[in-house]
Amino acid sequence: MVIVQDLAEKELNKRIEALYSLLEECTLCPRKCRVNRLKGKKGFCGMARKPMISSYSPHFGEEAELVGLCGSGTIFLTGCNLHCVYCQNYDISNLGVGDGIGVERFSDIMMELQNMGCHNINFVTPTHFTPQIIEAVALAKEKGLSRPLVYNCGGYEELDTLKLLSGIIDIYMPDAKYSSGAMAKRYSNAPDYPEVARKALKEMHAQVGDLVVNEHGVAVKGLLVRHLVLPNEMAGTKEWMHFISTEISKDTYVNIMDQYRPCFDAVNFPEIDREITRDEYFDAIKIARSEGLRRGF
Repeated sequence: MVIVQDLAEKELNKRIEALYSLLEECTLCPRKCRVNRLKGKKGFCGMARKPMISSYSPHFGEEAELVGLCGSGTIFLTGCNLHCVYCQNYDISNLGVGDGIGVERFSDIMMELQNMGCHNINFVTPTHFTPQIIEAVALAKEKGLSRPLVYNCGGYEELDTLKLLSGIIDIYMPDAKYSSGAMAKRYSNAPDYPEVARKALKEMHAQVGDLVVNEHGVAVKGLLVRHLVLPNEMAGTKEWMHFISTEISKDTYVNIMDQYRPCFDAVNFPEIDREITRDEYFDAIKIARSEGLRRGF
């Protein structure tokens, strides 16, 4: 465990201890598998104690507000608490492709990305490794880490875990995947996803507010929501845009994404076994605008 001196860092250590305690009978995420990951047991995410990453690099395919001129410092973590049937990164999320690393090495990776000029440190699919990430952040801060931290997740988050991240995470970037529990069950085996994700987005916004950018147009703090348009309206775009507009903020930055393609096991789900049409995408944009949303798209 990191030993530090000032009050802010002592509080950070308390958060780290609290997060690790959740791994004893793992309740980090809403799955609540209750396995002892500290002793190597694995739950739904397929991961034990040691963090695993598949890759890290400056990434230029993220939102412009994250990429800036020098890229977003993405760290792709292995495993996932959703395992969507159409996952485009299924080799990482489902098949466990990646290498185990210690938290010291994890902190060094953050510093490498900062030294490359990246505008932020972007943890992709972080939920199941939250304690290890925050411990590595504490080490990296001792080494001079100063970039905003991005929590890039699927939206299926446990409130108790999120509350332990308050004041640590600068930018939350959750997905808003489904508004229907039936669709969430069918595609991600998470029938409670809509309810859980809505509560999570509210908590994230309460912590960091609407997205704030600096004079160069680069994000420094706030909430950025991603909504992937699925074929045949399976993502529930209208319901999500209404929720974001009325219960989060009309100033919410929403990235309505058009890159869906049938990957992994999508061939076994005929209603999503195709790319979306141009009309489906622009209908989603129209819905967002009709709800008074104006940032992103």
